[in-house]
Amino acid sequence: MMKFFPRRRRARRLERELGKGLWRQAHDRYVRGLDRYHQVIEGVEDDETYSQLVVIGDELADQLDTVHELCRQAESSHPSQGLQVPGGATKLHSSLSRAANHLATTAEAAAMVRLGHGETVAVRRRADQVRAALQDAQDSAV
Repeated sequence: MMKFFPRRRRARRLERELGKGLWRQAHDRYVRGLDRYHQVIEGVEDDETYSQLVVIGDELADQLDTVHELCRQAESSHPSQGLQVPGGATKLHSSLSRAANHLATTAEAAAMVRLGHGETVAVRRRADQVRAALQDAQDSAV
């Protein structure tokens, strides 16, 4: 059977699980950062460098399930209709925001590599910051 409107179904499922407020925004920021990273590395011409950046990108993509689950749990325990951080969820939200910000800087570092003005070790360092922020988020969600 052919699937109609898969994007719309996914959006409704995300809205049901993550709400329309803060936690959905946190999730979407991570997804946008991940998309941006992959767009940037598509232009890398050196095969070895590209392969290294793909491995890092795959590791960041593997974290999307963690981000989704953290945001789902947060919406369940600290529902949010707007963009104000509910009491008791400040550390979690801060960690998720830092992860998204670090992901954006990871994409920037990859862009510098693509332009020949950066090194993959800088991209790795930024990606490690993403993982550390997500670990902080997991620790604060417990």
